Amino acid sequence: MNAHDVIRDSINGATMISQGYLADLSDADLLVRPVPNANHTAWQLGHLIHGENEMINACCPGSMPALPAGFAEKHTKETAKLDSASSFLTKEKYLSLMAEQRAATLKALEKLSAADLDKPAPEQYQNFVKTVGAVFNMQGVHWLMHVGQWAVVRRKLNRPVLF
Repeated sequence: MNAHDVIRDSINGATMISQGYLADLSDADLLVRPVPNANHTAWQLGHLIHGENEMINACCPGSMPALPAGFAEKHTKETAKLDSASSFLTKEKYLSLMAEQRAATLKALEKLSAADLDKPAPEQYQNFVKTVGAVFNMQGVHWLMHVGQWAVVRRKLNRPVLF
């Protein structure tokens, strides 16, 4: 197993768990907060999708599909406080964007050499990851960080335990 395999497995594992937790949630369920003042799943999905787009494009310029106009602005720290369905996208749209971005991330990963993975991460990310490989691996890790909150929302909604 090489670094590409490990990163791909991390990303694919996070995708599988994310999709599992989201599968039986409705658009309205995505707006449920696990506790007051915590971010709801809809906002988190936008944050994750935008973050992946931005981080991978920083490592591999032009490798990621453009997000819809205004997408980043819908998922800022300020919009995290909003609860209106009209302020966010549908689950179907988030899942479509997630799949599109994820496919581009994996395609960009395959184009990198082992030496490329060892190059320094873009400067804006070096406070938490040091290499390009770590930026790519972060795509799985970041999603899993948020998925833990979705597990709590699922419990709150009386959904079955999955993992």
